[in-house]
Amino acid sequence: MKQMQQVVDKYISQFKEGYFHPLSMLARMTEEVGELAREVNHRFGEKPKKAEEEEKSMEMELGDMLFILICFANSLHIDLEDAFDRVMHKYNTRDADRWTRVEE
Repeated sequence: MKQMQQVVDKYISQFKEGYFHPLSMLARMTEEVGELAREVNHRFGEKPKKAEEEEKSMEMELGDMLFILICFANSLHIDLEDAFDRVMHKYNTRDADRWTRVEE
C-alpha cells in the first residue's frame, strides 16, 4: 500500500495544481462510486445497457476508486497501510463473534 501511495504521489507531484481540495476529492469519489454502481446494475441488476452506452469494466471502475482514495489519503497525510491495520484489528476484536464462521 505504501508503494501505491508513493506512485500516486509521484504522479500528482508533476502537476502544479497538486491534490484537489478534500471536498472536491469526496465529490470525485462519489462520482466513481456512482460509475461502479452503474456497472454493477448493468451486470447484475435489471437495467441492461443501452446499445450506444460505452463499455466499461468493473475492474477499471474499482481502479478509479482506488486511485481517488489514495489521492484523498495522500492529501490528508494518512498512511493507508496503518489505517487498514487498525481497521482489521477492530474487525478481528470487536466483530470476532458477529458472524458464523466457516467450518474448517
